Amino acid sequence: MTENTIFLETIQTDLKQVVQPYQRALNVKQKKADFINLCIRCAGRDDFLRLDELLKSKLAREIKADEEVSDCAPIFDSLGRYANEKVEQYRIELIEDLTRLCGEADLDIHIDFPKFTVLKGITGEIDFSGRCTTINKKMLKSIDPRRILTMVSKLKHQLYDRPYDPRDFIDSLYRVYQELIDVQSSTVTHSIPIQDFYLAYVISLQSKAFFQNMDKGKFKGYSLDQFSVDIWRYFQAGIGGTSSGYELKLSSSRGKSLWLLDSQGELRQITTISFHKQEA
Repeated sequence: MTENTIFLETIQTDLKQVVQPYQRALNVKQKKADFINLCIRCAGRDDFLRLDELLKSKLAREIKADEEVSDCAPIFDSLGRYANEKVEQYRIELIEDLTRLCGEADLDIHIDFPKFTVLKGITGEIDFSGRCTTINKKMLKSIDPRRILTMVSKLKHQLYDRPYDPRDFIDSLYRVYQELIDVQSSTVTHSIPIQDFYLAYVISLQSKAFFQNMDKGKFKGYSLDQFSVDIWRYFQAGIGGTSSGYELKLSSSRGKSLWLLDSQGELRQITTISFHKQEA
């Protein structure tokens, strides 16, 4: 390595040490400038939802404390109050509209904003900042009450509006449970992991035609939401146990679980399922 090469490499290193903190400071200034310009654009569109989110952020607080742009502080405060008032008004109107629309559709809704529940087994959460609503883990890219109602109504139809007989349902659960017990050479009352049971139950619903070629078009879907609602409807029916006199028991303990509605209609992490002979 020549002296010139060593000299030039040393110069590069020294200059980098000079420019790096300067560049970092410029980047911070640019980031703040971009933020202020974004607030200007949102104000121009009266996008109070976005403004409310922006002006409650850490970066907004940093800009308000920055002496170089100190004039932003009172402007941000004024704009923040405006956005917050508009968001609160919008929240109240959204709750009123969603409650009214569900009432007109004969759907009982309970709202603890941003979360809501409709019947048992349909839960949602409204995300203002993301402009989206999550219903039973499915994303709706909207916070429009009418679109929320449409999705809720579709779910209600899927979960509640098909033929359902609680006795047939509990008997079908017991048959699958008994088959698993027989395979494991265990006795009745033995607990089966709920995830294993759910898989076995879904398999039990399939037709012979499906097993002949495993054509996915012949697969009969049975969602976890449906399983949970069907269990709740069984408990709600108050019919007691199976035709052969066995009662369903869902238990929570350590291990892999599924979120299911219990006999009180509350979602619980269930780990095992078992059946016990009804007491005389």
